[in-house]
Amino acid sequence: MSLVPPSAASMRGAVDLSSLVNRPPAPAAGGAGAPGAPAQAGQAGAVPVPSLVSLGTDANFGEILDLSATVPVIVDLGSARSEQSAQLTLVLTRLILEYAGRFVLATVDVDSNPQLTQAFQAQSIPTVAAVIGGQPVALFNGVIAEDQVRLVLERVLELAAEHGVVGTAVAPEGADAATPVAPPEPELPPHHVEAYEAIERGDYDAAIAIYKTALARDPRDNLSVAGLAQVGLLARLKGKTLAEIRAAAAAAPDDLDAQLLVADLDLSGGHVEDAFDRLLTLFPNQDAAGKNRIRERILDLFEVIGQDDPRVAPTRKRLTMLLY
Repeated sequence: MSLVPPSAASMRGAVDLSSLVNRPPAPAAGGAGAPGAPAQAGQAGAVPVPSLVSLGTDANFGEILDLSATVPVIVDLGSARSEQSAQLTLVLTRLILEYAGRFVLATVDVDSNPQLTQAFQAQSIPTVAAVIGGQPVALFNGVIAEDQVRLVLERVLELAAEHGVVGTAVAPEGADAATPVAPPEPELPPHHVEAYEAIERGDYDAAIAIYKTALARDPRDNLSVAGLAQVGLLARLKGKTLAEIRAAAAAAPDDLDAQLLVADLDLSGGHVEDAFDRLLTLFPNQDAAGKNRIRERILDLFEVIGQDDPRVAPTRKRLTMLLY
């Protein structure tokens, strides 16, 4: 997780949005889904919007950029496949509604909006940014405590005021009356419930044994494959501090165990590309046993982040090229 407090410097080129700025004219005010007519930076007062919380897409983000000339826009880039994304979206939605129009929130599904994902350099999810006066501001990635989120929003307001973006978004009465709630979770098979209970009490060995038993019965149980990979990561990091892991890796660059562990640490902290790059860089200099360990760890980490994660395919391609 990283937290980048907004500053005047971060307004200059934090993200390249030129491909979004050079867009067709936004629909006229009152058109379907239009948040209102484009405004001039520095304009204050009430700004009509359909909702304080909306979906941001590659197709409609030009309208959101226009709106950012008068009201700061918080951009929440996440994925339906990420429980952390869903949790953060709920927190952001609640806070945005509390601020009663001083912000609007645009939630972006990275899986279906590749242009925005690239524009905001969302290398991990969730990623949160702001747009003020058409300019992007990096905020943070990962999940942080609600009081920290509130502090970030206050800093965004300060930065927006410095740039004259002090309008208030006004949605039709009742438009945001219902705060989104998390969908009910599907009922899990008993062995998954047992494994989760073991994980919650810190008994990772028991959870690993449960998942291995499940896979012995049904090797096609993909949920158990993912669960085993995730709890394996937790078990490897248990009892170790960040400083200890990084110091050991720095002190012994040829120690494969130390390098594998720091890759685990990187991935657990949301630095997914760093983790895979570390392992793939190590790969060519290993003997056959070492190469196999790295290959297995990479495949294991694919399960941790999810096989449909966009970073899996390029990493798999690079690994294949190294193998052959």
